[in-house]
Amino acid sequence: MRGSAGPRFVAGHSARLLENGAEFFPALRDAIEAAEWEILLETYILKLDEAGQPIIEALLAAARRGVAVYMLVDGFGSRHLDQVQIEAWRQAGLRVYLYRPYRFLHWNRLQLRRLHRKLAVADGRVAFVGGINLQSDYDFPRQTVPRLDYAVQVEGPLVAGIRATMRSLWRAVNWTRLGALGRDPPVHAPAPRAAGPIAALFLWRDNLRHRFSIERAYLEAILSARDEVLIANAYFVPGRRFRRALKAAAMSGVRVRLLLQGRVDHIVEYLASRALYGDLLAAGVEIHEYRAALLHAKVAVVDSRWCTIGSSNIDPFSLLVAREANVAFDDPDFAAQLRQRLEAQIATHARPVNPDHWRRRPWHGRLLAWLAYGVVRHLVGFSGYWGFDSPRRRRH
Repeated sequence: MRGSAGPRFVAGHSARLLENGAEFFPALRDAIEAAEWEILLETYILKLDEAGQPIIEALLAAARRGVAVYMLVDGFGSRHLDQVQIEAWRQAGLRVYLYRPYRFLHWNRLQLRRLHRKLAVADGRVAFVGGINLQSDYDFPRQTVPRLDYAVQVEGPLVAGIRATMRSLWRAVNWTRLGALGRDPPVHAPAPRAAGPIAALFLWRDNLRHRFSIERAYLEAILSARDEVLIANAYFVPGRRFRRALKAAAMSGVRVRLLLQGRVDHIVEYLASRALYGDLLAAGVEIHEYRAALLHAKVAVVDSRWCTIGSSNIDPFSLLVAREANVAFDDPDFAAQLRQRLEAQIATHARPVNPDHWRRRPWHGRLLAWLAYGVVRHLVGFSGYWGFDSPRRRRH
């Protein structure tokens, strides 16, 4: 994988795997409380509950001690936040914006292009990348087990690129508001030092030069796999190229396993994902459905060496429309940690999909799944992307 034509892995990182909010939120709060001059934070969902409120309080405390705090929150994922609350945060010292505020009466295709990244950087030294929003792991009805999700805490050279990407988006959003919060003074952070032996690569998706970065990284890893591909993904509606790669790997003798949603939160994507099960199962791909709680993870391990953690689902909204961010690692020890966590979840909380039973499911279930798949295709087309089965085909 190091020899691919794409971006190169860079050595010199430490990485701490964080499972669920129980591990993520304390680590994030510690970094915020230790920050001395700058905090950058992006999230799709911010709720002022037992998880989100302490993070906001930590950010406000940082602002009071003179730390520059920049926060972008997606306008659809966090549409419940009102302008009064945001203005109060600004008065308290937070530089905060809603990214593309949701306007029900002014809906257009750009409203589908969301800020889905979950990123944080403190003092240009430590970064957090993953799929965990700023909300309780238990906010789904009748859920007694936490939502399954992952993030990673990273230190090392990669942090500079993450920070630069976040500052660039912040400046762009600020300019669209006519510099309402004032111009940011130039800040030249010291280059992050090597912090460990792990090789890592920051991957982000936008609608400019990095439209296909995350998908290409997945495809390169899958197509080069020799032994195993293990993917856990919340919303799994891959395009034709991605499906072909998975099937080719399985038919060549690679063990391909998918850990997907077994409990429903977004019914259309859930059904659309199941429309693809038959084709994948027939090729030898193993599918396991997570039943204990909601699955929100967006992670993968290939050959117990390459792995990725981030915000990107494997569906057209993440791969073609939203702003996303992942980190890939080329390190057997770190990949082994993630693989062990996923193996434990599969063994304890997942149910395998039996190919024979799947072929005999009722016709009306198949019909509903393919209708949902059509709805997903239509929505992606509405956003400006047609033929999402190929990353090379984009309608301008």
